[in-house]
Amino acid sequence: MKLGTIERPGGSAVVVQAGEHEVAVLPGFSSVDEVVQTDEATWRAAAAEALRSGQRLPSAELSWLPPVVRPGKILCVALNNSANPDRIMSGPDTPAMFVKPSSSLVGHGKPIVTKPSYGRVHPEPELAVVVGTGGADIAEDDALKHVFGYTIINDITSPTMRDTDTFHYRAIHPSTEEPEGVRYVDSWVSYPARYKGSDTFGPLGPWVATAEDIPDPHALRITCSHDGRVVTDDNTANLRFSVAQVIAFASEYLALEPGDVIAMGTALRRSAKGGAVQNLDLAKVGGSVAVEIEGIGVLSNPVECR
Repeated sequence: MKLGTIERPGGSAVVVQAGEHEVAVLPGFSSVDEVVQTDEATWRAAAAEALRSGQRLPSAELSWLPPVVRPGKILCVALNNSANPDRIMSGPDTPAMFVKPSSSLVGHGKPIVTKPSYGRVHPEPELAVVVGTGGADIAEDDALKHVFGYTIINDITSPTMRDTDTFHYRAIHPSTEEPEGVRYVDSWVSYPARYKGSDTFGPLGPWVATAEDIPDPHALRITCSHDGRVVTDDNTANLRFSVAQVIAFASEYLALEPGDVIAMGTALRRSAKGGAVQNLDLAKVGGSVAVEIEGIGVLSNPVECR
């Protein structure tokens, strides 16, 4: 089953995909956030009734919101693609994560905004997990039981702002030679609030495909196109750390909550036509970016250069 959140004159509403070109309105719910936090039997019964006799709308005419409108947190896994080990000079042998603010989210069809001060801006197409059942210290063998469903996220990134917000400095560590002394260690650190979290840097949706519709999240083709030209053609089989591994690891430090979103890492493999998402400077070329994941749908957003 696929669920989404739309804008309507009277407020937002949840819709269920009812066919290739239409949706059914799910009464009583204003966002997928609410569905996730509702007893499963209750929302599934409501969805079944909506598909039988609910109001139908043409999907092409809808105004989409992010399906999960305000997740408590958006965890993003860094450098989680099999293409990355050759690029990593040094790094952890466990998932590395950062948090993207929910205020960065926009729905399908809404503009990705760039400004001159942002510098270079490029897309990052990714599979995203929507947490259904929260918890801490989740065992890897039980991790997929905590998944409500899967959606698409475009982790918009500005390398220019990343460079600006990177410090090369001497970190202070305890001295190994004197008990109260300190030693200085040459270090690099970067803070992602601007370069990953600026407004509109998180297109999400339009659909959440519930977990039973995605029996294997590691066998999904994922593509990224710019103005119809395929730039990335990859597969989630190339994720370095699996969904279960990421959930288990993340929950050891950050208790997961229903509706949390986990972005699994950028699809990087170039298409047969060449190019690379990192070379696609949206601030210069504008146009429209589409991310498609097999079994989930297509997330498309125009670029607005201000």
